[in-house]
Amino acid sequence: MRRPAFAIALVVVPLLAGSCNWIREGRWQVYQDDGTRSLEKRQYADAEKQWKKALDIAEGFGAQDPRLGTSLNSLGRLYARQGRYAEAEPLYAKALAVWESAWGPDHPAVAKALDNMAALHYAQGRYAEAEPLYKRSLEIKTRALGPAHPDLATTAHNLGTLYRAQGRFADAEPLYQQALAAREKALGPTHPDVATSLNDLGNLYRAEGRLAEAEPFHRKAISIWEKSGGEKNPDLAAGLENLADLERVQGRAAEAEPLYQRSLSIRREGLGPDHPDVARALNGLALLYKSQGRYAEAEPLERRALEIWENAFGAEHPDVATALNNLALMLFAQGRPREAEPLYRRSIAIQEKVLGAQHPDLARSLDNYAALLRKQGRDREARAFETRARDIRTRHAWDQPSR
Repeated sequence: MRRPAFAIALVVVPLLAGSCNWIREGRWQVYQDDGTRSLEKRQYADAEKQWKKALDIAEGFGAQDPRLGTSLNSLGRLYARQGRYAEAEPLYAKALAVWESAWGPDHPAVAKALDNMAALHYAQGRYAEAEPLYKRSLEIKTRALGPAHPDLATTAHNLGTLYRAQGRFADAEPLYQQALAAREKALGPTHPDVATSLNDLGNLYRAEGRLAEAEPFHRKAISIWEKSGGEKNPDLAAGLENLADLERVQGRAAEAEPLYQRSLSIRREGLGPDHPDVARALNGLALLYKSQGRYAEAEPLERRALEIWENAFGAEHPDVATALNNLALMLFAQGRPREAEPLYRRSIAIQEKVLGAQHPDLARSLDNYAALLRKQGRDREARAFETRARDIRTRHAWDQPSR
């Protein structure tokens, strides 16, 4: 699933009295700008260096100075992009506190800080903590910016993505449609943000099994990103992977494989080999190879995806559960049920704890584990898991395709 974008910092710089302050102000702005340029070029080490220098200066402006919030937010944004979530969170929290103190609780900058913190919680699988932050941001932006502003569309879209991840598709679709309409009107039909809306509507329709509706959304999004961001655009990588997922679930392996490979190449080059988004491409490619019976190629890819996600997110994250489930599938398909069973149990335990007892991803894991139990002649145990999975699907009234 595509993760929500971390908002760009809003910089508001008050005038300072005195030449010393003026010099410090100028140095702070230079370091901030240099860090921004380095981030845009994906030169993360240099961005970190520049923004740490800016933070050192900003701390001298005072604990309630908005520039301190800007520097904290910038570093948090950098760490979040690198998957360094534990380092990003306290920086975002401090930035939010500074901006609330400087500008009050209803300022648009506060809404941006809330968006960033919500996106961070989403990336960590902390969905219940993300939702109220997005809702508060929506309220602030609606009052301050009006209902048609593109910034409001961004928050609406990201809340929709959160609902999609929770299996709340009826709640997600109107938010996606609202964001798409606002972005097309304000930004034009070929803007990269429009591509984001199209891509995630495609993801929603695929999750609901509406495959024929999903494909044109993905292809249009990819076309926009290719023209606007070039061949190394990380958004393009996500779009390619999502189209590959769609091709895979429709049994079109020959079309899916080059899309996965291209996505993986972009992500490795731009983000490094240990980034969580690299694991997403590895996971998709592993599932493709499994569907073709290419287990010797699939298994090491899935194990590597699991390793990356565990290192990035910890042991109890939905993506870790996904990798465990998929690795268990591969082991079971190779006649290795004893190795597969503890992986299924661990996947189910994570999903129950993090996603809740009625999430569609849990239904898929329950069914997969039940199939293993049936194969071993443990029919009574299998029926209990099958019943739970059926009850979840009945509640959602659809069958989610394999991820």
